[in-house]
Order: sequence, then C-alpha cells, then structure tokens
Amino acid sequence: MLDTTRSIETPEGVELQFRVAGPVVRALAWVIDASIRGGIYIVAGFIFMWLEELGIGLFLLTLFLLEWFYPVLYEVYGYGATPGKRAMKIRVLQASGIPVNWSSAMIRNLLRAVDILPFLYGFGLITMLLNKDFQRLGDLAANTVVVYQEKVATLPSQKGQSTTDTLAGIILPTLTLAEQQAIVSFAERAQTLSPQRATELANLIVPLTGQKDEAGTQQLYQIASHLMGLTHSE
Repeated sequence: MLDTTRSIETPEGVELQFRVAGPVVRALAWVIDASIRGGIYIVAGFIFMWLEELGIGLFLLTLFLLEWFYPVLYEVYGYGATPGKRAMKIRVLQASGIPVNWSSAMIRNLLRAVDILPFLYGFGLITMLLNKDFQRLGDLAANTVVVYQEKVATLPSQKGQSTTDTLAGIILPTLTLAEQQAIVSFAERAQTLSPQRATELANLIVPLTGQKDEAGTQQLYQIASHLMGLTHSE
C-alpha cells in the first residue's frame, strides 16, 4: 500500500497521528472534482452561448475562477476537503497538523500549473513517490499533507445518559494507546492554551469525535476524563 502513518507533535506537545494518502486515492479524488467542474462548464457553455462575444468572456472568466479557486475555497471553508476528497475520505492539512489557511491553500493550488506538467501530473507524481509523505511540488512549497479522515463511530440513543458520555464510551474501545495518550495530553495542556487554539486542535480530529468547535473540545475533555478515570481505578 502506498499509504503511511505520520506522527505530528504540536507546539503544545500533543502528538497526533494521521494516515497519509497516497497517489491512487488522490487521483480518484481529482477525477471526481474534474468531473464536477466539467459538468459546470457544460451547463455554463449552454447558457453563455446565447450571449455571443459577452458569453465567451463570461465563460472564460468562469473557467478561470473554477480552475484556480474551486479547490482553494473548498480547502479553506470545507475543512480541507473538496467534494472529491470528501468522497474519498481524505483532506488537506498543514504539515504541523493544523487546518490549511488561505496562504497554504493558494500556494499548493497555484503550483498545480507545474505539477500537472508534462502530462497528467507527471512532475507531481514523481515528486510524491520521492518523499515519504507523498507531497507533490505544491505541497512541499505550501508545507501541506493530504491525510485520511477516520471513520466516526455511530451513536445509539440511550436514556438517562448524555450524548457526550455515550459517544465517549463508544469511542474509547476504538482508540489506540497513542491516541489515548494524545487526548489525555491535550486535556492536560488545554488550560494553558487560548480557547481559539484549543478549538483548533480539537477540530483536527472531527472525523473521530464527530463534533466541531466548542462541542468538539468538550467531547475531548469528556473522553480524557473517562481515560483518566479508568487509569485511576486500576
């Protein structure tokens, strides 16, 4: 398999693990996104053809905006995932483990103009195969990686028990020792962080908790509480 597990240690000392996505799954995601854009181009072509010269200008503008800003907008506002990436359960992160920002998303996507050469991402594929994190040229310049999203546990309804407690109980048996240590470490250090930074770190594992922002942070505290309670009872 052309996939690896990558460990990332945040500045706060919290170690997070991700599975880095290889060329095959990323190529499938690209095909899905290209198909979506192609469908939009066909519809736009039928609409703009009636406007003659103005229509040609509008079509070219649409082509430019979609090719360059479609992935950027989705990666910034879509939690690092275009529709194609979301379908393949992968997303883009900065190499430090935090979500991509405007700068990193713009850099990695502008350099697609180089990665796509000489034919169908030839340079990009060669570069991906030459480094352990499967980073193409755009990823290397923007310091980003593409990783798998982990599956979220299904939450059954139980009377007399909060949603947070129930989900924490379901997630606990699925966690590896390293993941448990990372969550406990996060809870111990979170009080020294700003609320914004704590939320940012909690959002990194939304695929695991199924919660974002303040709800995700509280979910991690609850899981850590369960873990520390189990440790103290042994």
